[in-house]
Amino acid sequence: MVNTFSNIGVFLAATLGILFLFAVLMRFLLQLARADFYNPISQGIVKVTNPLLLPLRKVVPGLLGVDMASVVLAVLVGWIMILGCGLLAGAGLFNPLSALLWSLIGCVSTVIAIVFVGMLISIVFSWIAPQSGHPALMLLRQLLEPFCAPVRRLIPPLGMIDISPIFVFILLTVADKLLLGFAQMANMPGFVYNLFWHIPGF
Repeated sequence: MVNTFSNIGVFLAATLGILFLFAVLMRFLLQLARADFYNPISQGIVKVTNPLLLPLRKVVPGLLGVDMASVVLAVLVGWIMILGCGLLAGAGLFNPLSALLWSLIGCVSTVIAIVFVGMLISIVFSWIAPQSGHPALMLLRQLLEPFCAPVRRLIPPLGMIDISPIFVFILLTVADKLLLGFAQMANMPGFVYNLFWHIPGF
């Protein structure tokens, strides 16, 4: 029975943690892409993250147009999630410095997963609803543009077919595999690694 409650506690903490982490990372990515701030989905993300992000911005300045407060908040959320889930799972208190590095790895992994899944969704809807003006799809296109545009400049479309997403998928998969290698070098436990999102199938 104790293990059951422990597993439930880990599940709830990990789920709530990763959902908030997703919101923070989405805000970072949308700001990086200069996406539409007035999109209703953007506004929802802003409302969820503002209570913690606005105070943090007072002590963490931006850097070269990058919202570093969002980065710091994301790493802190992952750090708390790792330490909390470790205690709930009975693994004890992880080394805080190690947990900070693991959180950074987990945040990058989650960003890769967000972009990968976003690309899949974008491609599917480009086939079934290419002219859709749905706010979610419009925001998704804006979010993905910083990742797709550099590849598109190097690899132009073949006639009417844009093959750049194939190479973006390849780059994301390579990055995910490299990140797994870094996680192993950092002695990141599998339990901790699985708290974060990854490319489906990895």
